Amino acid sequence: MATLTDGLVLVLNRNWIAIHIASARKAISLLYRGMAKVVLPEDYSTHSFENWKQLSRNAVSGYISTVSFKFVVPEVIVLTLYGGIPRKDMPLTRKAIFERDDNTCQYCGRRTKRENLTIDHVIPKSRGGSDNWSNLVLACLACNALKRNNTPNEVGLRLIRAPRKPRWLPHVGLHTDVLKKPGWQKFVNAEHWVSESPSEEDEK
Repeated sequence: MATLTDGLVLVLNRNWIAIHIASARKAISLLYRGMAKVVLPEDYSTHSFENWKQLSRNAVSGYISTVSFKFVVPEVIVLTLYGGIPRKDMPLTRKAIFERDDNTCQYCGRRTKRENLTIDHVIPKSRGGSDNWSNLVLACLACNALKRNNTPNEVGLRLIRAPRKPRWLPHVGLHTDVLKKPGWQKFVNAEHWVSESPSEEDEK
């Protein structure tokens, strides 16, 4: 049995564009007030609060329980009235670099734990490199030690892809690991995300 604080729910606007990640409590409130409907990702069918309540009667997990009924916490809801797309600029943060590069060294392609990665300036700061999306990449400890205060070409390294500012997704708090939820794959491109963490001092 779930609680109202369990889980996250993908929110689509009335045009079926992903615009937000809501708590289960908020999503159920929107459904109860008739401001949204449940979307079943398997067949894209939509369900009102009352209809979804009936479908939840035989649930064995993932539901909240009241005195009189069960209610399965949905994965996706669609708003019935709001069709806008709130935009949010992509902040350049330490966490955002880790998210964009998917915990993967951008020189050798090795995916590893965060403690084994550093944030590297492609063009070293001592040689005019700046703190921007196109000059900051993840590097594993071995590649970082090899590169030191050089450019990649000078030590025979090559970026596996050109670093760039990620495209925005108009909501706060979406994480690439969360995007792996099967029910969300049909509605969200995994390259569109935004980090909400505060800025931290870059390494190196």
